[in-house]
Amino acid sequence: MRVIRTFFACRLLAGCLLGLLTGLGAGVGHAEGAHPLTVTLSFDRPINAGEAPFVVAMTDGLFSAERLAIISNMTVGSPEAIARVASGASEFALVDLNALIRFRSQNTAPVKAVFVLYNKAPYAIVARKSRGIHVLADIAGKTLGVADGDLSVGLWPALARQNGIHLGDVKQSRISAAVREPMLSAGQVDAVTGFSFQSAVNLRDRGVPADDLAVLRFADYGCEAYGFAVIVNPAFADKHPDAVKAFVRAMIAATSLTLRDEGHAVDRVLTRMEDGSRDVELERLHTVIRDNIMTDEVNRNGLGGVDPARLERSIDQVGEGFKFAKRPSASDIFDDRFLPPRADRLIN
Repeated sequence: MRVIRTFFACRLLAGCLLGLLTGLGAGVGHAEGAHPLTVTLSFDRPINAGEAPFVVAMTDGLFSAERLAIISNMTVGSPEAIARVASGASEFALVDLNALIRFRSQNTAPVKAVFVLYNKAPYAIVARKSRGIHVLADIAGKTLGVADGDLSVGLWPALARQNGIHLGDVKQSRISAAVREPMLSAGQVDAVTGFSFQSAVNLRDRGVPADDLAVLRFADYGCEAYGFAVIVNPAFADKHPDAVKAFVRAMIAATSLTLRDEGHAVDRVLTRMEDGSRDVELERLHTVIRDNIMTDEVNRNGLGGVDPARLERSIDQVGEGFKFAKRPSASDIFDDRFLPPRADRLIN
C-alpha cells in the first residue's frame, strides 16, 4: 500500500503544481495538459458502495489531478453502457466484463476493457438454509428465481456442469429484479441468482437472519469470470492514449484510498445516493473488497489487469450459456497498454 500511496501522492502534488502554473499563465501549450480534458463516464446501474472507488476518484480530486473532468451518467444495464461507448456517446463506462464478451462476439466495434476493478465476478446464488440449501449441490430439486437481465444466468450452465448438477433438476422461475429479494424473503422461491454484495446484503437489511442465508459464490465453485471493468471508446483511446492512462492511474489511486479508509469511501458514496444507509453500504463495500477486489491474483499481480489464460477460460464458460456468432479472444476483450507497471499497481 505504501508504494501506491507514495506514487500517487507525487502525482497529486504534480497535478496541483501544474494547475498553479497554468493559472499564472506560465504554461507551455501542452495539448492535453493546459486544460482538463472533459470525458463522459457511464455507469450501468445506480451507484452504491460497489462503485466506491469511482466516487472517491470524482470527489477527492484524483481525476482532476490527472487533468480529467468527468461527466457521469446512468444507463440501464451493461449492454446499454457498452453501446454508448461503442457509439462514442461516452468515452468510458463501468460494465460487466461478461457482457462485453457477449457484445464482442456479435459486433465489430473494437471496444475493450482497460482496467478491471472486480477481479472476481460477484455472481452468486443466494438461498435460505431453512429451505434445505447449504451447498451448491442442494439446489437440485429446488426453485431458483432468475431476474430479467441477470448475466449470471449465462454462466449457470457451465457452473452446473462443473459441479455435476443436471440443469433439468432445477426449476427456474423468471422474476423481476425488483421483487427478487422480497420473493426469497417470503419463501416464494428457494434461492435467487444475483450479486453477492447486492442480494445477500439487501436480504439481511430486510430482516432475514444472516445465519439463514447461504451465499453460494460462483467463484467458489469453479467460475473463472472477471467482474466489473472500465471500457473505453476505441477512437478516443487512439486519439488520447495519455488520457486513458491518466484515467487508469486515477482509478488505482482511488481504489487504494478506498481500501485504506472504507468509512470515508462510503461517506462519499452516500452523497450520491438518495436513501442510503451507512451501515448497509459499509457492509456492502466490505463484502466487495473481500470477495471481488482483493483476491490472491490481485495480491500477486496488482490492481487492474487480467490473467490472459484465465480470461480465455472464462470466455469458454460464457459460451456454454450464450451462442457466440464469433468467439472473441482475450486480446479482443482486454487491452493492457494503458496499465502502469506492476510495481505501481501492487497493494503492499
